[in-house]
Amino acid sequence: MQNQFLNSSEVGIFALGGLGEVGKNMYCVEYRDDLIVIDSGLLFPDEYLMGIDYVIPDYTYLIENQEKIRAVIISHGHEDHIGAIPFLLRQVKIPVIYAAGLSLGLIKNKLEDHPSLSPNLQEYKEDTVLHLGLFEITFFRTNHSIPDSFGIRMKTPEGVIVHTGDFKFDFSPTGTDANYQKMARTGEDGVLCLLSDSTNSELEDFTTSEMVVAETIKDLFSSIEGRIIIATFASNVHRIQQIVEASVSTNRKIAVFGRSMEKNIEVGMKLGYIRAPEGTFLYSKNLIGMNKRNLTILSTGSQGEPMAALTRIASGTHKQINLIPGDTVILSSSPIPGNQESVNKTINLLYKSGASVITQSPFADVHASGHGGQNELKLMLKLMKPRFFMPIHGEFRMLKMHAKLGVDTGVKPENTFVLDNGQVLAVSKDGARVAGQVKTSDVYVDGSAIGEIGSQVIKDRRDLSEDGMISVVMTINQVRKEVICTPKIISKGFIFMKDNELMMKDLMELALDVTDRYLLPSKKLNINGMKNDLIKTFAKYILKKTNRQPMIMPVIMVL
Repeated sequence: MQNQFLNSSEVGIFALGGLGEVGKNMYCVEYRDDLIVIDSGLLFPDEYLMGIDYVIPDYTYLIENQEKIRAVIISHGHEDHIGAIPFLLRQVKIPVIYAAGLSLGLIKNKLEDHPSLSPNLQEYKEDTVLHLGLFEITFFRTNHSIPDSFGIRMKTPEGVIVHTGDFKFDFSPTGTDANYQKMARTGEDGVLCLLSDSTNSELEDFTTSEMVVAETIKDLFSSIEGRIIIATFASNVHRIQQIVEASVSTNRKIAVFGRSMEKNIEVGMKLGYIRAPEGTFLYSKNLIGMNKRNLTILSTGSQGEPMAALTRIASGTHKQINLIPGDTVILSSSPIPGNQESVNKTINLLYKSGASVITQSPFADVHASGHGGQNELKLMLKLMKPRFFMPIHGEFRMLKMHAKLGVDTGVKPENTFVLDNGQVLAVSKDGARVAGQVKTSDVYVDGSAIGEIGSQVIKDRRDLSEDGMISVVMTINQVRKEVICTPKIISKGFIFMKDNELMMKDLMELALDVTDRYLLPSKKLNINGMKNDLIKTFAKYILKKTNRQPMIMPVIMVL
């Protein structure tokens, strides 16, 4: 069935996640009865989404158009691009998922925790050509902070759509070179519309090369005498290999902490991306008595995640690792937007415990972003020479800056489109237009519950965290229509009851006054009305006395 927003000669391009945010990447390209989905990522929640584990896109459009989906194609293996695959597979019938090398290994590893799911997983390589409905799909290798990162070229009867994936131009990478020749040929052949990574569009010039980081890490390991604790992204396989090489050259064993780090190292070693002499990695039971000068502790927690290994080490709650004098902690990462506060908190705890802390600075290149700066984004635009340009993957200001870079490199202003999730860009040989809006929103994952936690629940949790809760517990005899025993007032996170006895007494009297009005012999017992009246009466009194608005929960038991 033709998309209601598109004409038969138009290609529809839209995001279900990834626009106006860093994470939750999922992009759709649709032509007539064929739909290609690129990536299936998640977003890690900020501190305001209390109790939420992940944020994923709303899959309503995909559910309603399952018969049109030809494939999900994965650009690379970061969580914001593959993390939501298990949740997608639970709700949408996907005929095939294509992924390359390490990405495929990480997806298989992830699905081991979901034995009920058995998707059709297929590997693609750089020379693979896929024919999916009216689409011809080919690939070009890029550099990023994880191996096997690819751009995706989608040829349609209307023209070529290019999705760059996440990329940088690293002319001295620690892994395989990007395929600049293939990018240039793609541009020479003609690109109707370019979708390009905007994450570092505010960064002038080029990003640091991974080779520079590798040299810095080697120099640091050679100069540090004590134990080294180093945290990085578990998926940054290139960085992990750099740490392995630096540890081996300084005669250090490596202890790995963090489940995701352990699993990714296992996959990386199996595929040959991580190479280490036998006995380099230690298990926790072998740490007792190990000379502190000969140990590297490789951990998760570079973003200050509350339950990650480094955060627990910093707070003194880790079961196996305690900070000791002489420890040096290296944060080989930069904070993702929104994580700066939690990262700073972890750094402060580390300093308070007596550790030395090294972070990315002009004096120590311990991290290199995997996303290109302005000159790299301009270079991609010049190579591709698109007629139409849609910045993707970034917060709104990043998308706007990238659009400006597009205009600076020759794209007509009217041919650049900064869109929101769900907005459909319709492109064809005849032009481009914003055609409509498909359903999209944030879906919260809380434990095993997907989408059951709505905005009202989040608001309730936030209210509880700010003003607490007060509950009145009463037992009523419905035959005699009287309150049995004195009402019980319970405060959680609102006030300390022993210091506010007068307020507790007033609340008990208010509770009795309200219930007396509902327990008249001539009236029918209305428990719901009584609860609502208790809430309103308590709220008015508490707001007047304290200027606070705790959650009020009447509990009435009827005998």
